[in-house]
Amino acid sequence: MIPPPTIIMVHPKEKRSKCSVEPLRGRKDFVFWKYPHVVDESLDGYVRLGLGGPELSHEDAECGLLLLDGTWRLAGKMEEDFADVPVRTLPVWETAYPRTSKLFEDPLGGLATIEAVVAAFSILGRDVSGLLDEYHWREEFLERNSARLRPSI
Repeated sequence: MIPPPTIIMVHPKEKRSKCSVEPLRGRKDFVFWKYPHVVDESLDGYVRLGLGGPELSHEDAECGLLLLDGTWRLAGKMEEDFADVPVRTLPVWETAYPRTSKLFEDPLGGLATIEAVVAAFSILGRDVSGLLDEYHWREEFLERNSARLRPSI
């Protein structure tokens, strides 16, 4: 069975020039919504990547994925609108994305959105080829997480 497309809900304050998943626009397996998107489509059968839920596992393989794309602070505010979508947490992966916030501390295990997509797809057994092609920190991310990745990358 082919899972539903991955939905990426992008906060309007997220700069497209810095957005790590921007190169995925136009792929048939991804749908981009701009927050606050009025959701008239059903999110039944979807899980939302976030913190505080059970760990994402192969048991979620047929589920669609919902990712909230924005700074940690903005994504946290967006979560309220999707509280009814079950949360799944990623196991610890190491980010390669350089962060230097002077105001907020990133959560332990915080990943760039593209890194979270790759981690989730890898866990779910989905094809990850091409996902990191335009990611500036691709090699460092792959090196840091080589033991966690399927051999197909």
